[in-house]
Amino acid sequence: MTTVLPERPAALFPASHATCAGCAICSAPAGHPDSCSCGACTTGTGSADLMVRLASVPGGRTAVVGGDRELTFAELRTEAAAFAAGLAARGLGRESLVALCLPRGADLAVAIIGALTAGAAYLPVDPALPEERRRYLVEDSAADLVVVPESASGSQVSGAAPALTPAALTARRAGAEDGFAPEPVTAGTLAYVIYTSGSTGRPKGVEIGRGAASLLLRELEGVGAATGEGRRVGWNASPSFDASVQQWIRLCRGDTLVMIDEETRRDPSLLAAFIGAQALTDLDITPSHADPLLDLLTGDGGPRPLTLLVGGEPIGPALWDRLAAAHGSGLLRALNVYGPTECTVDATAGWIDGPGTPHIGTALPGLRSLLLDERLVPVAPGEAGELYLAGPRVGRGYRGRPGLSAERFVADLSGGSGERMYRTGDRCLLLPDGRFAYLGRADGQVKLRGHRIELAEIEAALTREDGVAEAAVILGTDAGGTACLIAYHRGGDAGTLRAALSATMPAYMVPPAFVAVDRFATTPSGKLDRSALATALPAAPADPGAGAAHDGAAPNGLAEELIARVWAQVLGASSIGPDDNFFKLGGHSLLAIKLVSRVRAELSLALPVKAVYAHPRLRDLAAHIEELMAARDA
Repeated sequence: MTTVLPERPAALFPASHATCAGCAICSAPAGHPDSCSCGACTTGTGSADLMVRLASVPGGRTAVVGGDRELTFAELRTEAAAFAAGLAARGLGRESLVALCLPRGADLAVAIIGALTAGAAYLPVDPALPEERRRYLVEDSAADLVVVPESASGSQVSGAAPALTPAALTARRAGAEDGFAPEPVTAGTLAYVIYTSGSTGRPKGVEIGRGAASLLLRELEGVGAATGEGRRVGWNASPSFDASVQQWIRLCRGDTLVMIDEETRRDPSLLAAFIGAQALTDLDITPSHADPLLDLLTGDGGPRPLTLLVGGEPIGPALWDRLAAAHGSGLLRALNVYGPTECTVDATAGWIDGPGTPHIGTALPGLRSLLLDERLVPVAPGEAGELYLAGPRVGRGYRGRPGLSAERFVADLSGGSGERMYRTGDRCLLLPDGRFAYLGRADGQVKLRGHRIELAEIEAALTREDGVAEAAVILGTDAGGTACLIAYHRGGDAGTLRAALSATMPAYMVPPAFVAVDRFATTPSGKLDRSALATALPAAPADPGAGAAHDGAAPNGLAEELIARVWAQVLGASSIGPDDNFFKLGGHSLLAIKLVSRVRAELSLALPVKAVYAHPRLRDLAAHIEELMAARDA
């Protein structure tokens, strides 16, 4: 077990922006870094609140690059001050919650910094989420205000909360940079709320305090993941995914934040080119998306080594060895980061600097780690146990859910007086070198392409549909061996169920495969026997009609025949027709990447991933490919 720095902070903040603002670990008073007992404040900034650190960044540096808009730090602070003034004029400050339904871009960065400058907290609401999901997040969190894009309708997300655009919020507000005066806060003041999947069928909001967010940045610096000056950090994560916090906080140390658009994010070739064109030095990425990207990174494609923070799901042995080889060659520095949302993004970190058994490293300094058995007794060396985390980066709990908070945030057994520890639900093994090996979940939760999913939430949504008597969702594999969700249901139509889930859940929670069953196997105790469910995607389309729309018609022409053959290989479908739909046959984002990779290899054609989304029907995609080939050969 790892013993680290102690106890939850008292006052965090600030008499002056020019001196130490106080330590969020040992409570050294503001202006007296020499009195810090933990060694974190010796630079004079220590674990000061993020906004205090942001205030001291030279104004001429580039802060945000978002599409066709760039902001210097002076401009960012000016706009954030105006945003904060708009909130204050409406009575919003400490413990107020501002929902930000904004896409990745300069406006989102300004809104986050502006909300925190006002002392308020923010709730990210990704505009890409279904309307019902967006409205649920705003209403369940009791947000005080919703900020929406200029073109959006606030009624689609706001519920009872008023909705304003950034321009309306900041209209006629003073914006001089010397007006950037962050509202004093404490370490426990709410910083943000991020929702995760819920086992009861209702997503739950995790509350994180200001001191915890400040410590996260300090610890990333301490482990070498955020180091040096002039760094250019790609914002790759969805705003509603907690990895986004790890990216925007880099502004507060003076790094440049570069927004990555959706089309680029989901196409490895476009992302590799973007990394070079934007001279990115740091990128957060999931293993699923790092795998195809590795083949496209070159030594001359931008500043090297590129720092990759890899997290969100386990890294398999083959990818681990590839990352270690790239690390050793100087192409990149790869850091495996693990952590639940409830413990402020990253809890452990380990450099992928050599081949061997994958590990998640050791606990970062803001957390203490314990491996316990089901009786909350520490396991013996060499035995597996459930990982518990304690310390100042443990979150405040679940918003409006005291019962659930008490269940998951339990009394700290590691010696902290009056503190709590978080029960992660993850099983780990302490390796002889002190690092943790991740063994999987101890419950019904899974990680898929960086997203944490409670299978019970999807099952609950399915059983609410008419005609569905029972449902079970598992994490299985598709024909190509890629992880995917498989939904088994007794009763109901697959197409109807897919449409119902798509209307209420993020795309990553909609299974690509629906399998109808007459009955579910049960254990001797009468419970569902999940081990009896097949974990591989059925070879034939699970959706009646999804693969039968062609009525026996065969693909016609070189392009259609090629696409049909590639689809059959990628999807594992036995029969492909010209009117079949890639996504209704079980396709998803990673399979789309595999599809275009095959097309590129066979035809030497740079087919973008977006083409699969724009032309999901086989004959349409084939026609598009023929057009591209004709233009290339003209």
